[in-house]
This record gives sequence, C-alpha cells and structure tokens, in this order.
Amino acid sequence: MEQRITEIYDSIRKAASSSNREFGSIRLVAVAKTVSAERIRTAVTYGISAIGESYIQEAREKYALLAGIPVSWHFIGHLQTNKAKYAVKIFDFIHSVDSMRLVEELDIQAKKINKVQNILIQVNIGKEDTKSGINEEDAPNLVNEISRFKNIFLKGLMVIPPFFDDPEKVRPYFSALRNLRERIRSSLYSGPVENISMDELSMGMSGDFEAAIEEGATLVRIGTAIFGERG
Repeated sequence: MEQRITEIYDSIRKAASSSNREFGSIRLVAVAKTVSAERIRTAVTYGISAIGESYIQEAREKYALLAGIPVSWHFIGHLQTNKAKYAVKIFDFIHSVDSMRLVEELDIQAKKINKVQNILIQVNIGKEDTKSGINEEDAPNLVNEISRFKNIFLKGLMVIPPFFDDPEKVRPYFSALRNLRERIRSSLYSGPVENISMDELSMGMSGDFEAAIEEGATLVRIGTAIFGERG
C-alpha cells in the first residue's frame, strides 16, 4: 500500500506541474468503501489525510474505531435526508448534496450541534438516470438558495461522470463542471457571500484523476489505486 500511495502522489504532482498548478492545491481523498478500519489506519501512516465513505452505517462504525486519528472525513455517496443527522456528526465534507430538501435538513441538524457543515453540490453532468445529482441547469438556482442558510458552507461542485476506459472521453465532463463553476461565480455574485466560496471541484477517480487535475480538480477520490479491487 505504501508504494501505491507514493505513486499516486507522484502522479498528482506531475499532473499539477503539467497544468501549472501547485501540488498543494489538490487533495487526495482515499475512498474506503468496504475497507477495514485497520487498513485505513495503515493508509494514514503512509500519508493519507482524507477518507471518503459512501454509506452512513459503515462510516459510523469505522469512525468510532478510528477516533482520534488525524484525518478529515468526506461523504461521497448518495445521502438520504433521514441520515443527515448522522452525517453532520462525522463528516467534514459532504460531496453529494443534490436537493433543497437535503440542504434544509443538513442545516437543521448542523445547527443542533453548533456546526457549519461544508458541502459540495453534486451535478449530474452526464444526465444519467442511474446517478444522483442535480441537473446542470438547476445548479445555479440551488446555489442561490443555499446563500440564506447559516449552518451550511457551500465549497464547490462534485461530479461522477459516465464511465469510459479512456480518460480523454471523460475529460469533457470535468471541463463542463469547471465551466459551470465559473458561470456560477460570475453570474450569481460579484462580491463575497458569507457561506459560499465555490473553490472546490471534486472530480476524478483511480482511472482518470490526472485528466481531472488538468481540468481543475481540487479533490480527487481514489479507492482502487490505493486499496486494490474490492468484491
């Protein structure tokens, strides 16, 4: 695992350099779905500082076992509204917000524990029926609505594009998310908004993260390349 993580960081550094970006502007989120708490602990000793989880119950169990280790927790799966109360207690970032109803519930639950919850809006750029995410054309309105919530901080956008073996076929979806972010930045507010920054782009996985970085990714979600294939 140590060699895999070293190689991934080397690849991130190269992709950043080729696109004239700072290596430090890109964060690696290790996707740990079905990975044991002990293997996560090992990954942290080899330089992993952010863990991505897709299921609340699995995350709750591992979070309890790994209390105190120096990592940030990122939720990257589909989040049901009735699980928001658990999500805000565990996760520093929730990447997959895709509805006003979920925003409202996260705000309520975060307020109960005196927390400002960092979120990203998941955008279904590929318009796939099998994937969660708000439609691209509806995203600006959701951003506008989020500006009125006191316990939510919108940090940017996230995408899970259609699967292709060739990273170059995925690149247009990454580019589209970056362009959407820029349109939102320019059209929705000309000055600072207290709870919106739109600095983050969560995109890119094991097979295509270099292309995602070249298109502006700040958070890359990598599981298989770190932990290997899972059943």
